[in-house]
Amino acid sequence: MKPNDPDVTALSLLGVDTGGTFTDFVYYAGGQLRIHKVLSTPDAPEQAILQGITELDVPLETLMIIHGSTVATNAVLQGKGVKTVFVTNRGFKDMLTIGRQARRQLYDLRPEHVPPPVIAEHCLETGGRLSHEGELVEALEDADLQELVRQIRQIKPQAVAINLLFSYLQPQLEQRIAAALPDDLFVSCSSRVLPEYKEYERGMATWLNAWVGPLVEGYLQRLQQAVSPARVAVMQSSASTISAGQASQLAVNMLLSGPAGGLKAAQFIGKQLACDKLMTFDMGGTSSDVALIDGEIRLTSEGHVAGYPVAVPMVDMHTIGAGGGSLAYVDSGGLLHVGPQSAGAAPGPACYGQGGTQATVTDANLVLGRIKANAFLGGRMQLDSQSAHQSMKTIAEALACTVEQAAEGIIRVANEHMARALRVISLQRGIDPRDYTLMSFGGAGGLHVCALADALQMHQAIVPVLGGVFSALGMLVTPPGRQHSRTLIQLLDTITPEKIKVFYQDLIDRAVTELLQDGLDTADIDVKCSMDCRYRGQSYYLNIPYELEDADGANRDFSVSRHRFHRLHKLTYGHDLDEPVELVNIRVSVTGPIVDISLSDRPTAQPVMDDLDGYLQTDWISRDSMVCGQVLEGPLLVLEEVATTYVAPHWHCHKDPTGNLVLTRA
Repeated sequence: MKPNDPDVTALSLLGVDTGGTFTDFVYYAGGQLRIHKVLSTPDAPEQAILQGITELDVPLETLMIIHGSTVATNAVLQGKGVKTVFVTNRGFKDMLTIGRQARRQLYDLRPEHVPPPVIAEHCLETGGRLSHEGELVEALEDADLQELVRQIRQIKPQAVAINLLFSYLQPQLEQRIAAALPDDLFVSCSSRVLPEYKEYERGMATWLNAWVGPLVEGYLQRLQQAVSPARVAVMQSSASTISAGQASQLAVNMLLSGPAGGLKAAQFIGKQLACDKLMTFDMGGTSSDVALIDGEIRLTSEGHVAGYPVAVPMVDMHTIGAGGGSLAYVDSGGLLHVGPQSAGAAPGPACYGQGGTQATVTDANLVLGRIKANAFLGGRMQLDSQSAHQSMKTIAEALACTVEQAAEGIIRVANEHMARALRVISLQRGIDPRDYTLMSFGGAGGLHVCALADALQMHQAIVPVLGGVFSALGMLVTPPGRQHSRTLIQLLDTITPEKIKVFYQDLIDRAVTELLQDGLDTADIDVKCSMDCRYRGQSYYLNIPYELEDADGANRDFSVSRHRFHRLHKLTYGHDLDEPVELVNIRVSVTGPIVDISLSDRPTAQPVMDDLDGYLQTDWISRDSMVCGQVLEGPLLVLEEVATTYVAPHWHCHKDPTGNLVLTRA
């Protein structure tokens, strides 16, 4: 059976999302879903995966694992990449250090020193320079290669990033350098990683790929060996999957691997509910991710991770360091802070009983009675209420208040951090959040959904089925795919559809070949083309769709493309211009079929409601026992195996036929 064959009658699927605190599993076989959670093992993420597979008792022979990995992300965030050499043309060794000369704080006269990505001693120069038209300006001599190899052997790096000027026009020079290097090095060529203009952004993407590439490669090899004969695919930042063998060479495409899975699941549920306008809120143990979905998931080539620009396609998402494990503390001025530091999986929140002593958001929710201590993870993990109260005493003493008031303060501060993030992706972009539905997921998302909806004056929210393992569910409904691009700077007036088709077809052929290597059939592959355009003289561009086969000839002179660009520019910036339109990049997105997973709600019993002992005297009900369509009023806790939803006093809640919780503000 082919790895991504949509016929899953003989193939079982396992979505695995490795988070900072928990590793989530969604297993699909024979039309049935099973879910599971284990504590993550950050030093060796594959150990948690193997533990989960063992506890789920999953047969490996017919298993396809779709994995959202944080190995690349954590290495970048923690600055723990491998020793890497950066190779470029003569006179440009400071390319990554100088960057765009943009200050993080424009008016800060004493900015904090930021070390360069690559130290000067590891930035090497050589020949092989092209002009902007692809003409050879300086040859790459054999003596250049010999000297370069000598310098690299002397430095003894684990990886090499090659970024020659205008290499996207002729990749042969970079390929020649790569071929001359020792075989034991991990080598990244910019013409392969990101064949687009802007040498700094291309260089950063290539360096990031080389910097964390050996770590990702080693991890995926260990994982594949450990789960053999099961097959492994990896989630990409662009919300499509790639085989583990190919992913090991494109680590930079995995920096938003897990969060992209959550967006795919949100899109999947949204389509089932005929709800296209979604504002998503994914709250895990370490961080919270927010994004907008307007029918389609937005991609960007202007993303950042740990302050580094990442120009490869990735989901347009805003992330903050606020999660269930975010640490609370009071500064010397008596001000309460929450995050961005996190207790993580080890030692974790104080209530986990793993040695943590500092108060966290999870501890605050437990103290307030919004988490049931003996129902966490379906009762498999008993929370320590006494330790949670003890951790809160430190905060309470510093603020001269009660333990419960300290817990409420922590929740309010955390909520404000997350509400601010939601405003960044909506109000600051001219979008009214009241036109959208808030979809909240992640293990901790349901505890804060009503407060966040109130903060943005939103009237409806959804806590989807399997929300506590939502990113893992998204892995199962994500198609295999590739995104390829190429810079082609020309005015639309000076190029013809026949000429541009040649360049598009080259990208399509490469992407289709890669998918065929994953075992797909040509008939199952869908191709979408687009182009980045701008007005002549602008630095930034906008992406518009492009039909390669224009059946009626309406776009023979690019009149349709111009109209689309003018309209999008006015929608984005409030105006359009009477200026020539310039083509910058062409892009293709090639995807395979999506596995058709059926989500159906199966109530296990009649509703059983009980009073929950704790500071907050709140009724609780098991989500599985809720009757479809029955409207319940807050305050109420809805408990399930991997998450808890807190329905605030002025909110109503009901469960739809699929099992999603629909919350409406009274």
